Amino acid sequence: MLLHYLDLSWRSFKRTPLVSFLMVLAIAIGIGITMTSLSVYHMMSTDPIPEKSSQLYNVQLQTMDEGRTWWKYDNMPLQLTYQDAVNLLNAPVETNKVAMVRSGFSVHLNSDTLKPFIGGARLTTPDFFNMFNVPFIYGGVWTQQQEQTAAPVVVLSEKINDKLFAGENSVGKMIYLDDLSYEVIGVIADWQLTTKYYDLNNGAFNDTEELFMPFSLLEANEFNNWGNTNGWKHEVTHTFKDKLQSERFWIQFWVQLPDEKVKNKYQDYLLAYMQDQQKNGRFNRKELQYTLRDVKQWMAYNDVVSEDNKILVALSFMFLAVCLANILGLLLAKFLRRAPEVGVRRALGASKRQIFLQHLVEVAMLGCFGGLLGIVLAQIGLLGVRQSYDYYSSLATMDLTMLISAPLIAITTCILAGLYPAWLVCRTNPAIYLKSQ
Repeated sequence: MLLHYLDLSWRSFKRTPLVSFLMVLAIAIGIGITMTSLSVYHMMSTDPIPEKSSQLYNVQLQTMDEGRTWWKYDNMPLQLTYQDAVNLLNAPVETNKVAMVRSGFSVHLNSDTLKPFIGGARLTTPDFFNMFNVPFIYGGVWTQQQEQTAAPVVVLSEKINDKLFAGENSVGKMIYLDDLSYEVIGVIADWQLTTKYYDLNNGAFNDTEELFMPFSLLEANEFNNWGNTNGWKHEVTHTFKDKLQSERFWIQFWVQLPDEKVKNKYQDYLLAYMQDQQKNGRFNRKELQYTLRDVKQWMAYNDVVSEDNKILVALSFMFLAVCLANILGLLLAKFLRRAPEVGVRRALGASKRQIFLQHLVEVAMLGCFGGLLGIVLAQIGLLGVRQSYDYYSSLATMDLTMLISAPLIAITTCILAGLYPAWLVCRTNPAIYLKSQ
């Protein structure tokens, strides 16, 4: 029976090609605009590491004196001081933990064969790669001993390895960062995240870094950070050592807590640490505060998906509703014009239910055609977004979920729009049209 209804629907399209085309085009435009904004929103809000997002926690410590405020609603600093980050790294808690900061260097091979270029770097600790599921092509991560001794080693991204060494295994080779040489100990595979959740302070949708180096090199070589540095009181920091000992916030810190037992144990440690620091003259507050937020909570806390994006999605669905209102009028005109034919079919034994289902199949087919054309229009729209905003280059795309959602939304909304016209035409009294014949 379904095949029969599909055949009748196709014949109906051929009898009224202009009206059918206008309805398909209206649906396609509505779906195209809706899916453009919805796809960007979907990519922004997607869990970037679903297999671990509930185990990875960003650590925040309230180190400011009583009465001091921050720009977030809970007054919690977004990053840690260097001294707190180092102390938490050395904590007697057996779990993966990472301190890190963003930097950058002039990359070259100290030869005339390659022009120097700027590469973004992340100074971090060895657990970074395991915690954030960073895949390796060649080699591996540096050892804890190399971390402690500030060994001049580096892990390259696949992109920069292709540029420097034509994609070959470069483990053991030397590269120059500014005026210092470093040994390549590993190359990671292409690791592009839709949301750079591990460092939202430096752009949630920026590309991941190209170079990864021991965190201990930060102090040993006095590297500048390329991220935000914030302070809450006046401090004289003429030297790099002053900065390391200051109360300025510029280090990101993450910890992996696989279950509630480990999490509770780590929370107890944080409270004990803050109480100990309070005895040393820091954390001058009546109530000590710390926060552990997992990946999804951290993204929500930092407003990765802004209100503007949510409003844009709502407006696109409103535009789709306007398109469907126009389709409703066209369906009423088309279906009621078919009333004599329906009257004859009713007289020959067709039930109201059969007539109703036939017309719903027809509007569903309209929605399917409109949804498929809407995907094409959405791709054009997303291309325009990528060309206009480099920041959204990794977000302005449709994944499999969105590709499937487009025709489903189109079919569903078309069926909703066609319910009333289909119900109206199935109530046709066959006697009226038989007498007129």
